Amino acid sequence: MTRQVRRVVTGKNAEGKSVFVSDDLVDPITVAIAPGSAFHVLWGGDQTPALPADGTEPAHPAYFPPPGGYRFGFFTVPPAGGELPADLDISAAIAEMEQKLPGMAAHMEPADPGMHTTDTVDFEVVLSGQVVCELDDGASVTLGPGDTFVQNGTRHRWSNPGTEPAFLFVALIGAQPPSLP
Repeated sequence: MTRQVRRVVTGKNAEGKSVFVSDDLVDPITVAIAPGSAFHVLWGGDQTPALPADGTEPAHPAYFPPPGGYRFGFFTVPPAGGELPADLDISAAIAEMEQKLPGMAAHMEPADPGMHTTDTVDFEVVLSGQVVCELDDGASVTLGPGDTFVQNGTRHRWSNPGTEPAFLFVALIGAQPPSLP
């Protein structure tokens, strides 16, 4: 089951008065290639924000932010067993992912499903359910409600060993990629 998330935004009007700019329900983004997963893209920008702001959401065309950019949202991790349908058109599913979550597919490793690396510092809080974060060497940690996680641009994947979907808050901050020698 996916849920809508309420997003209330403030800003300042032309006179400098604080105002409520919007109060909306945001539907999750779902894609066929990740059954049971849901992504709530709530806010983001590709540059350091400037204040006062009028409450207009800045442009941010890609799912992951560039250096200096940021993203705010929720991520639902389905329980184990959500296999891809046998008749899934993989090419169409990847195209759908690119259309709905631009740039995400390019970070995923087809040879090692779920494993990915981004040039971001990610802050996550598990709100409900249980998730496992696995690193590239097989080391893993299990997180439950109230647990927090700081991901520093390392190769990892998420899974859910429970029976209910896990719901996580996520803030992504674009970071400088490492310099190559």
